[in-house]
Amino acid sequence: MPRLLELEARGELTSAHVRLVASSVGRSERTVWRWLAAARNEGRLARRPVVRFTVTAEIRRLLALYGGNASRLHAELAERARTDPSAAPVPSLSTLHRAIRRDLSRGERAGLKSGEAARRAHDVFGKRPPTHRNAVWEGDHKHLPVEVDVEGELVTPWVTWFIDCATKVITGAAVTAHAPSRDAVLASLRIAISRAEPFGPIGGLPGCLRVDRGREFLCEAVTVAMGAFAVPVTDLPAHSPHLKGTIEALNDAVEEMFLVTLPRYTHRQKLPGGRLADPDAPPLAFEAFVGLLLEWVRWWNTSHQPAALGGKTPLEAWQADPTPITDVPDQALATFALEDDGRTYTITTSGIRWRRRDYLAPWMVGRTGTKVIVRHLPHHDNQVEVFDADTGRHLGPAFLAQSATADQIRAVRTARTAAARRLKADLKAAEKLRRERFAAVTTATAPKRLGSLTAAAADAELDGAAVGDRRTLARPDYIPHGPAPAAWARPTPSPTTAPDDEENQPR
Repeated sequence: MPRLLELEARGELTSAHVRLVASSVGRSERTVWRWLAAARNEGRLARRPVVRFTVTAEIRRLLALYGGNASRLHAELAERARTDPSAAPVPSLSTLHRAIRRDLSRGERAGLKSGEAARRAHDVFGKRPPTHRNAVWEGDHKHLPVEVDVEGELVTPWVTWFIDCATKVITGAAVTAHAPSRDAVLASLRIAISRAEPFGPIGGLPGCLRVDRGREFLCEAVTVAMGAFAVPVTDLPAHSPHLKGTIEALNDAVEEMFLVTLPRYTHRQKLPGGRLADPDAPPLAFEAFVGLLLEWVRWWNTSHQPAALGGKTPLEAWQADPTPITDVPDQALATFALEDDGRTYTITTSGIRWRRRDYLAPWMVGRTGTKVIVRHLPHHDNQVEVFDADTGRHLGPAFLAQSATADQIRAVRTARTAAARRLKADLKAAEKLRRERFAAVTTATAPKRLGSLTAAAADAELDGAAVGDRRTLARPDYIPHGPAPAAWARPTPSPTTAPDDEENQPR
């Protein structure tokens, strides 16, 4: 319309212009002339505003109050109009339905009815650009809805695991029979970084860890442990699963592909009244369940082919990636995420007394009196790691003496026996060296020692000792002198001095 008005003001408007606009907008020529007249006379460039019912903030609140039920909302509006003559007129139910569909999006309607999770299902999310292996790991806890037997009690375990975002490979996992804490995170991280079985050769140091605001993931022990390796921990906003979609997809996959096949799966289809079809199914033992879960993890890594990998398994995608892997030495990994109380302990004949309990290990044999430092994984008191207090060198693990197994006790006894045999052999060898033997004689002559050295052997040994002594007296920080240049003046030896006298030679 502004263009037609401009042409009309200049006296250049023709029917051809109006006919062209009408054919372009799909309207008749008469309609365009009518629009032009309304724009000229009323200054209106759009259709007249229609007074209609719209969804206000109050309508939204009432709709949320009644769980998205438009019929209940309409009844409330009618009741208000009946008791309050000054209230706005009530639209028909069909008008209210049209207004809700027109003014509220699908996500808003779902959110007012079922909450944030339903609203978020209608959101649009982008994908992060592809990266290389070990660039980013994502970690999470997953409550596994399967009842397993732990010492005669039915519990639903948890798994704490990490996944590589680029190759979709599970790098480490730890299962607990209760709600996990930092020890589960540290155990899972340790086995993931170490590249040990059953996850090796997968692992190494990640470039970044991506987790949500779980207090176990962001506790001081975890951040300090990863900070020692210069690995940042990215803190994502709470209740934002779309920001760590790789691990969330794994959480859904383990339930849909594995847990649903197990006995006593709590999310299985139910009969009328909420009853399970087989409520008396025998539960799996905890150790059997962990074995099956780790077997599924192995299947995921070696046989499963996610669509994002183009027909490769996660392990194949991992091995095809040429990105170098940063390994952590065993000595550094031995201190990973361990805590200590800052005190020094002494190895006694009972082992190490820590927290009013004794800890033993085969390597302690012969080390009583040694000052050590005890470090441990949080909440794991059955085994500790012991370090030399002076050098900080890792000496080895120690187990709780009160709960030691028969094999552990046997190992300590074997170490004591080996130490005793080794000392006995050394003492016997020393006695042989100390004992002098003489040759048998048949006449009255002086005794002659057996094993005597020859003169040549004695001279060679003395020469070697002399060379060794001179080498010990040498100063390594001095550069030895080279021969004197031929142009230098040399002192003439005295006639009374023998030319081969070493003390009078020029220096």
